[in-house]
Amino acid sequence: MQPTADIISLLRSQSGKFPNREQQVADYVSEHLEAVTTIALSELAENVGVSEPTVIRFCRTLGCDGFRDFKMQLAQNLAVSMQYLTSEDISDDTTAADVLSNHVLGVIIDNLRLLRDQLSSDQVDQAADILVKARQIAFLGVGGGSTTVAFDAANRFFRLGIPAQSQSDGYLQRMLASTLGPEDVIFAISTSGRPTELIHSAAIARQYGAKVISLTHPDSPLAAESDLVVAIDMPENPDIYKPTATRHAFLATIDVIATAVARRMPNQAKEKLRRIRSSLLTINPPTGRQPIGD
Repeated sequence: MQPTADIISLLRSQSGKFPNREQQVADYVSEHLEAVTTIALSELAENVGVSEPTVIRFCRTLGCDGFRDFKMQLAQNLAVSMQYLTSEDISDDTTAADVLSNHVLGVIIDNLRLLRDQLSSDQVDQAADILVKARQIAFLGVGGGSTTVAFDAANRFFRLGIPAQSQSDGYLQRMLASTLGPEDVIFAISTSGRPTELIHSAAIARQYGAKVISLTHPDSPLAAESDLVVAIDMPENPDIYKPTATRHAFLATIDVIATAVARRMPNQAKEKLRRIRSSLLTINPPTGRQPIGD
């Protein structure tokens, strides 16, 4: 995988260290980031008041092959950076009450309401029907959000007496998928449904007869490689400081599916939960109803 060049950070860190004429180019580019991605080499040189070779040398100083490569990398960098470069700053006098009601709890509540309208009961039932029969479940996720959800999902399901594990390493995901068979299930989790690791692991598992359930965007490569898609498409809030909508939706969806599975196997689920709670008596004495495992 080719490393991603953060042109904006390079511009900032090298500012003042370029040769004089290249520094002029750097200053202009820093002040006209978006415009530079669409102008010609000759136009940039004319606007800065330097020669075209000077612009090319500037690009190569930043590690680019030339002006075309520089514009492409800058455009890619800007595509993911603009919301952080232009977002409105939060004032220092923002109160805790504002943060709680508007920036955190209110957003979570709105997201869960949207999820309730979007989540398909048929998809939940189909997922529960597959999972209740599973010999083992491998929850797969990559990146921060999906990895967290996969870990929480494995934590929920092993308590019901179904062997479950989570895996976020791409190599280990593929290795694990190759050991599965017709009685096993991969549960892949991804907001975009595009990570290559998940798509390849799903294909490998299906090759050996394992079922693949994905919690992801419905029109994605991962969805196309799945036996069942629990489709979630949550709009992300433009406020970069607010919590990620999909993470809360995914966690809630896992809880819904786990509850549906538990109700399909009440005797086993209750006995496993009882044993787990009993195993913790010496380190967590009973004081009324408590969450299992603290």
